[in-house]
Amino acid sequence: MNWDDIRLFLAVARAESLTGAGKALRLDPATLGRRIARLEETLGTALFVRSPRGYGLSEAGERLMARAIHAEQALQEGAEELREQEGQLTGSVRVGAPDGVANFLLPQVTAALCDANPGLEVQIVAQPRVFNLSRREADMAIAVSPPKTGRLTVQKITDYHLHLAATRSYLQQHPPIRELADVAGHRIVGYIPDLIFDSELDYLSEVGAARVTLASNSVVVQLNWLRTGAGLGIVHDFAMPFAPGLVKVLPDRLALRRSFYLVRHGDDRRNARLSRFAGLLAEGVRAELARLEAL
Repeated sequence: MNWDDIRLFLAVARAESLTGAGKALRLDPATLGRRIARLEETLGTALFVRSPRGYGLSEAGERLMARAIHAEQALQEGAEELREQEGQLTGSVRVGAPDGVANFLLPQVTAALCDANPGLEVQIVAQPRVFNLSRREADMAIAVSPPKTGRLTVQKITDYHLHLAATRSYLQQHPPIRELADVAGHRIVGYIPDLIFDSELDYLSEVGAARVTLASNSVVVQLNWLRTGAGLGIVHDFAMPFAPGLVKVLPDRLALRRSFYLVRHGDDRRNARLSRFAGLLAEGVRAELARLEAL
């Protein structure tokens, strides 16, 4: 068994399909399937459970994956140490984040990090869900609540604030909102209830709305609805500068506060490069959030 076999195994395990892994590796899925079958034959055990849904890891595959990830990290760290320029970060770092953070905070922060570290490459995975760091879907992730399980390290980055908002034109064309009870008579923009991936994002009870008329799992889609005057919705204060037509509604009656957390795999505490990047990322997010909320 050689490293190339392990590299292919990891790609299939993460993508859970030959097609997805083949795209990532730029390798024909049929060829990849034969390579995986040959690896299983060499090891004398099935690494995957095949089904119509794709390739899931067997018990033997789970054990191999844990060791393969350690080997992958060791190789990456060794290569990066050799390439690293004095005082600068190099190599690739993948950050997972909800799409609000990914769209309104991380672009500015990570661009500044790359300006200061020309050998650094940053990938942002913007998806409204919890990331599986054990499977290395990302090197680190930003979350809206600290995870309760898993071999993870969690660092609180900062608090952030949200308010009810709408366009002036919407407010002028619809019944006045003087109390929270008045919200019930308005069209609400928000999350799809059964796709809310974290209870911290369930704002309905605090808004006092019975249902969401225009719903999306994407914060950006919600913001664009609100920008068109489609209704009322909860908006991050740090996103308000990107939608200058929006105004806060009942800011003295309804003000929400939530927190961002930086989550990393427990084994990465010994990785000086990722630890340094994590510190700079958290510092940058705090500064950029404070700047945008003050506008």
